[in-house]
Amino acid sequence: MLAALSALAATAGAWKLLGISWVAFLAMALGVPLGRRSLGDRPWALVWGYGLAAGAMVTSAAVFLVPQAIAHHATFGGFGVALGLLIGFAGHTIGHRLAHYDLPLDRTVAELSAHAFSAGIIIGVVYGNMPELGPILGLAIVSHKGPAGYAAARRLVTNGRDPTVLLLPAAGVGIAAIVASLVQLPAVPALRGVVFGFAAGIFLHVAMDFLPRCEIGSDVHELLTVTGDAHELLDQLRVHAVLSTGLGGAAVFLSWLVVS
Repeated sequence: MLAALSALAATAGAWKLLGISWVAFLAMALGVPLGRRSLGDRPWALVWGYGLAAGAMVTSAAVFLVPQAIAHHATFGGFGVALGLLIGFAGHTIGHRLAHYDLPLDRTVAELSAHAFSAGIIIGVVYGNMPELGPILGLAIVSHKGPAGYAAARRLVTNGRDPTVLLLPAAGVGIAAIVASLVQLPAVPALRGVVFGFAAGIFLHVAMDFLPRCEIGSDVHELLTVTGDAHELLDQLRVHAVLSTGLGGAAVFLSWLVVS
């Protein structure tokens, strides 16, 4: 389906959206073999992967989406940002609640697929209505697909599951984005302010969710194989978390300087 829709996007000349879609697919797909092979103590890689992606996403949403929302309508744009943050939190919380039910599907794959399709819809609407947006925003938004695929593949292998099922959420961003790009928003400033603000709020929530948390019970802690008290190592990893997020934001800034 992604290949067929890519051909459609190519005929329409949507090259930026096409590139973002395939970068998202390849990032998560490449994370699968890395996560399959890496079952040892590799917390540094996850911290840097999450940190770089989160820093880039926070910066991109704040620089490229928030100003667009405010430019369309300052008040409704602000309400849109708040709505995106709150709905992002609600979706994350409800998704965790569903983890306690015995459902006939893999929770990891279901959560990643829902996230991928929802993110793809937002990316498609944004680029479909603002074709002048550069590719930096989209590439930064999907940069977390690599470390997410790595962590998910490692979790699936540990539980005796086949990690190739992650190719579904890997393709989900592109499938949803190309279809959603066909939706044209009315030229109503208040509506566009809400939509672009909502997109900014959602991506800010996702970015904050991917900030590397070096705490007991976190994804980073699960990768540790040390025995006894792990607080000292987690304290060291916190320094790497700060450095990686800062470099992720700086990378977006430097890329913007080069492009502009």
